[in-house]
This record gives sequence, structure tokens and C-alpha cells, in this order.
Amino acid sequence: MDDDIVKVREATDIVRIISEHVALKRVGRRWSGLCPFHNERSPSFSVNPELGLYHCFGCKESGDAISFVRQTQGLDFVSAVEFLAGKAGITLRYDSKQQGEQSSKKKRAFALVEKALDFYHDRLLSAPDAGPARGYLKSRGYDGDLVRLFKLGWAPDDWDTLAKHLGASDRDLKDAGLGFVNRRGRQQDFHRNRILFPIFDIQGRPIAFGGRKMPDDEGPKYRNTSDECVLYDKSRTLYGLHWAKEDMVRARDNGEAIICEGYTDVHGFHQVGMPRAVATCGTALTEEHVKQLTKFAHRLVLAFDADEAGQSAAERIHQWEQSHGIDVVVANLPEGQDPGDLARSDPDRLREAVEQALPFMQFRLNRVFGAGDFSTPESQARVAQDALLVIRANTNDLVRDKYIMQVADRCGVDPGRLRTMIDDPNLKPSGDDRRRREPAQAAEKPRRRRRGPVRSEDRDTNAIRLLIAEHDRMAPLLAP
Repeated sequence: MDDDIVKVREATDIVRIISEHVALKRVGRRWSGLCPFHNERSPSFSVNPELGLYHCFGCKESGDAISFVRQTQGLDFVSAVEFLAGKAGITLRYDSKQQGEQSSKKKRAFALVEKALDFYHDRLLSAPDAGPARGYLKSRGYDGDLVRLFKLGWAPDDWDTLAKHLGASDRDLKDAGLGFVNRRGRQQDFHRNRILFPIFDIQGRPIAFGGRKMPDDEGPKYRNTSDECVLYDKSRTLYGLHWAKEDMVRARDNGEAIICEGYTDVHGFHQVGMPRAVATCGTALTEEHVKQLTKFAHRLVLAFDADEAGQSAAERIHQWEQSHGIDVVVANLPEGQDPGDLARSDPDRLREAVEQALPFMQFRLNRVFGAGDFSTPESQARVAQDALLVIRANTNDLVRDKYIMQVADRCGVDPGRLRTMIDDPNLKPSGDDRRRREPAQAAEKPRRRRRGPVRSEDRDTNAIRLLIAEHDRMAPLLAP
């Protein structure tokens, strides 16, 4: 493959590749523009087409076309070479048979998902059975332009409409995450009777779908393509990153990324002129997600309730802040409203929520202060105790001390005493904190299993419940 890498470098027009991201102007034998890797007002970014290299005299970033693609697209070396080889029309020869087979498998999967995207999108736009879906989307503020921009689709309520359209082998259909072989030995579509949100990789290639059920249907609200496919890994994938990355780099001094929980939240930020939003795909934020985002931004805005995940998640976020040199802040959203809804009802308020975002630690402390009782010395001490547990999640002593002073002021406690207590292994949540959490814990407490034989009517009831909850999976077993 080494010879092929040389061919890719020689065949690549570095000026054309960089011009997709930077407005370049010819200056003598070189090209110049504003650096895409840091904010500047005077051009210090230079491209030498004869050598195939770039260099920024401001931030000192330099490299060739492959390194530029790696930086701007967030790809590893092999993926960047494959990206440029595709543009140059060069077929890569892999060093091992296994590498070649894996590459061929991915190419077939990409082709199938692309074909499925067009099929589902056309169904939503024109198929009679998609009428209710179009009506629902319209009621949620999606006109034809938005549907086309985000390539939304409709999966019909049939067993194998897509599978017949694709005509793929059983293995390729499963590898692409578009279907499977049911117990009767027939190909079956993975998504049925759902509005589909295509999920793209960082290069803008469709790799998966998130399917939303219609409001009156049974089953889980969202169903994403399975992680068993060869293109999609939800722990590494961020919805909307290919749209957002350029605006991320331009925002603020060191870049800004907005992280949401849902696809429609990302669309809402687009509608209010903040396209630097992404969403996790049905999973919690992971360090792999953070690593991807830090290639474009060093300020991460959490546009969801960041306190729900608990203490362990908070510790991970503080660890990421230090290990990756980022600032994590929380958007000041009105209680009970998500970004998708707020974009329609009050777009100015949504923009303000990001501009007025609070540091993650401050957000969590404000929750403690807001729920606390300051009427007596005893209750003030309990608030201070709970606040210390929040501060303890951050291991930076300087940051800790700033917030300790704040707690001391709010609770009327000696800051020296708080500094002594914060690392005490016996420090526990106060009784007030436990009472605030008890209802949620009680609701989550599992029911004790009933001993003894299961009655036949219980088996029938459970079977019906299972069919309702997992209709897409169980219905094929009952099909005639």
C-alpha cells in the first residue's frame, strides 16, 4: 500500500482540497488564506502546490493533503488516504487479504445504505402511505425544505419492501444494517412504519438510520440501526457532525460544539442559525465522542439536563476537561423545554441559552443551592455538605478552591473547614439530599419475583405485552 500512498499524494491537488474549507487567494507561486485551525483576521496560512504542503505562520500547523484531511475531517491515516484515493480515482491495494475483504465489505455496505437513503427519502416525499408521516412532520415545524435538507425518510409498514428493492445478499443486507433473515428464512427490513433520520459519518456518507415511531404506535419511540453492521458504532458516532464541524471551528476563539440528546434538537439549532450542534445516537456521551469534538472545538455546550446521569458521569466530565483541555458548559435552557421545541416557540431564547451557558460545576452547584434550605444553621450545613460532594468530583485544586469560597459565602461556613472536609472519605450525602432522591430510587426499585408456577393467563398476558413492546422483532414469528 506504500506505493499507493505515494500515488495518492502525487495525484491530489492540495489547493483544491484545502479550498473546500478555506478561501484561498493566489500570491505569487503560493496560495494564502485564513487559517482553518485557529481564529485570525489577517491571513497567515500558506499553501505550496509545488511541494504539496501547507503551513500556518500563526499556529505553526503544517503538513500535506493527508494530514489536512485528517485534521479537518477527524479521520485516521488509512481513512484519510482512502478518502483522497476516492477523489483521485485510485484503487488501493491492501497489504493483506483480510484488509482487502474488509474494505470491499464496507464499500458494498456504503452503496446499499446510499441506495436505501434515496428509497426512504423518495417514499416520504411522495408515497401515499407516508401521508400521516408528512402530516406529523408538518405539525412539528418540518416543511419540505427541512425534510430535503436533512434527507428524512419513511419506512413503509411492510415486511420486505426495502429488501426487495435492494436485491442484496443476506450477508450484505445484514452488514449494512438494513435487514436480516427471519426464522422463516426470508429477508426482512430492519425499519418498518417509522420516520427515518439518516445518520452520516464525518465525511457525509450515510451509515445508519434512526427510526421514530408514529405518535399512536406501540413500541420504543426510537429504534436505531444495530451496532452489528460494519459501518455504524453508536459509541463513536455523533449525529450531524459532518454538518456542524465547519461552524464549530468558526465559533468563538477556540471553537464551540453544542451537544444534544436528539436529532430534532440538532435541527432546531440549525433553524436558529447555530449549525454547530450534534447529538449522541441513543447513548450517553463517551470519551470517543469527546475526542472527535476536540479536533474542532474546545468549548462543549451540553444542551440537555446534564445532572441526570449522576456523580460518576460528572467525574468523567471533569476528567475529560483536564485530560483534553476543554471547557464543558451547560446551556441555560428553560425547565421542561428541549431545543427542538424552543427553536419553534422562542428562537431568541434558545440562542441566549447557549450564550449564557454555565460552567458544568457551577450548573451542578446551582442545583444544590436551588434545592437547599438555608433557614437554619443545621440546614445550611447540610447544603454545604452536598455542595462539597459536587466539588469533589473535580480533582483540580485551584478550581475546587474557587467553588469552596462560593459555598462558604452562601452557607456561612468557614472555608478552611470546608477545605479540610472535602477529601474526607466519610463525607456522605446529607439527609436532605437522600430525601430528594428517594422518590426516583423507589420508582427504579425492581419488583420481587413471584415464586411458584406461572399461570396460563399470565403467560398469555406476557406474550401480548412482548408483542406490543417488540412488535418489529416478534411479529415475523407470528406471520402466516
